[in-house]
Amino acid sequence: MAEDGEEKLLATVQHIVQTLGSSDTMTEDILRVFSNYDGRLSLDKLYAARAAAASAAGGGGGAPAPPAAPAASGCGVGGGGRGEAAARDFVAMDRLIWADSADADAFLEAVDDLIGTVQELEAAGTNRGLFDRAEELLSRCMARLEEEFRALIERPDDAAPAAPGGFRSDGSDDEEDFGGGDGYGDEPIPIAKPVTDYDVVIDALSPGSVANVHQIARRMVDAGFGRECAEVYAAARRGFVDESVARLGVRPRTAEEVHASSWEELEFDIARWIPAFNMVFRILIPSERRLCDRVFDGLAPFGDLAFVAAVRTQALQLISFGDAISSSSRAPERLFRVVDMYEAVRDLLPDLDPVFADPYSAALRAEVTAVCNTLGSSIKGIFMELENLIRRDPARVAAQGGGIHPITRYVMNYLRAACGSRQTLEEVMEGDFGAVGGAAAAVDPDRPTSSLAVHIAWIMDVLHKNLDIKSKIYRDPSLACVFLMNNGKYIIQKVNDSELGVLLGDEWIKQMTNRVRRWSMDYQRVTWGKVTTVLQTGGPGVGGLPATAMKQKLRMFNTYFQEIYEVQSEWVIADEQLRVDVRAAVAEAVMPVYTALISRLKSSPEARHDLYIKYTPEDVEACIQHLFEGAAK
Repeated sequence: MAEDGEEKLLATVQHIVQTLGSSDTMTEDILRVFSNYDGRLSLDKLYAARAAAASAAGGGGGAPAPPAAPAASGCGVGGGGRGEAAARDFVAMDRLIWADSADADAFLEAVDDLIGTVQELEAAGTNRGLFDRAEELLSRCMARLEEEFRALIERPDDAAPAAPGGFRSDGSDDEEDFGGGDGYGDEPIPIAKPVTDYDVVIDALSPGSVANVHQIARRMVDAGFGRECAEVYAAARRGFVDESVARLGVRPRTAEEVHASSWEELEFDIARWIPAFNMVFRILIPSERRLCDRVFDGLAPFGDLAFVAAVRTQALQLISFGDAISSSSRAPERLFRVVDMYEAVRDLLPDLDPVFADPYSAALRAEVTAVCNTLGSSIKGIFMELENLIRRDPARVAAQGGGIHPITRYVMNYLRAACGSRQTLEEVMEGDFGAVGGAAAAVDPDRPTSSLAVHIAWIMDVLHKNLDIKSKIYRDPSLACVFLMNNGKYIIQKVNDSELGVLLGDEWIKQMTNRVRRWSMDYQRVTWGKVTTVLQTGGPGVGGLPATAMKQKLRMFNTYFQEIYEVQSEWVIADEQLRVDVRAAVAEAVMPVYTALISRLKSSPEARHDLYIKYTPEDVEACIQHLFEGAAK
């Protein structure tokens, strides 16, 4: 019944148009008035009714044919009015069009017709009113396509079935796959488990969903809405990227916050940053590039724009943390974590070339390169700070018993550990070595000349000078010699059992060994020189000393030896072989002359009757073997 009423209404309108429409322009105006008056009288229906009436009349003087321009405006030639009506109906639909594949195909067909009509009218330029009306409808269609586009990306399950095993982009992964919440946003976001295999691709959309959004993207680009399409895509994917990064446990930190944080806090953040950086730049961003390339296949440059807009914020957040660490304190203990960060970024760079190959993402690629360079510069700065730390180490407190100074242990163990990243450090140090011009010419030709080797040799020179200054704290010159021997021998040991030996070279080790030998000789001279001088009884061809003089020498020896033994038995020579060598040198210098003196005294008739020998040669030998055992002897 309703259909009969509508047909009668259409027939009435056609009669009025035939009666009053004396020209095409007036006919169009009358039809537009009726279409605005009653929703049942759309322009599509009115034009279709006029076409049917004209066909029935056989063209023989019946109702005049509808105006040519309106027919052309109806989404295509020949029945285009039905396309325009379909487009309007779909735009007004209160459910997702893509929930029904037939509706989706029909809507895309209507949009194609409408795009063709707009292009035809624009090219003809004869009816501005019709062009504006068609363009207005096209804009409404594009707005509806944006909604469908966003829904397909953000909620693919609402519009199309997900591919089996596909990656859900709605964040509904099983809770058991993740650890505890980390408190980001209004609701806690679970932290993902660590990933060790980065050869993974995230398929955030099923193949069917990708095909659907590609069809929409193509229509929007054809209609001149490519940039809007890229913006909608980026906004839809950005949420997924943001949540994915949050699940990696990385929280946004400003440079000021980083600089104000304790090193313990930053170590924790770095421990999360490195795997997160790898995850984002090795899995998440390449996966987003792959998805974007499929959605915008053949639609350049809008795919590149959409990709950069989707990932840029989170990528820069990770990069900014690396920059903040690079510009923060350069305390030596930070070296190893900064090296870890540098290696993570450096190893990634070659893999970024295919991902950031377009001009729009080239700036992001440059940012990653820049943070790699700043981390490298930070490593250099940390090495320089190690030199400053050695120079600033106060010379107020002496190592007990002439033992190994804490600064020596710290520096040598630090450098040994640093050599575990030798290749990286060589690479970083070479960064400006070649640009220094004649720097290489100033290096000792017998010393390895890599930038790292030269730098470490320089640090060793700084340490040697610092130890020399510290040795002057000791009032006893003999103890100063023991101090230098201990520290020199410790340095040689640490160099020999690590890659420091390769970097510093055999010639450096030989020079350091000679220094230790010289300090040992200085000790012998300062400590035992006066003892051996006292024990001298004259050489061949010289008359023998009187008994009283020899007894006086013996008493002086007893005094000297007792003082030396009581003091130096509490001194320390840490290295066992060095301790053996020094004792042997002392025995070699003292025992022959002391034994000779005792023998002469025993053989002298004048001295024999009241001779008192406090230390037998065996006693002296035994005491020498107890020297340098430390307070725990």
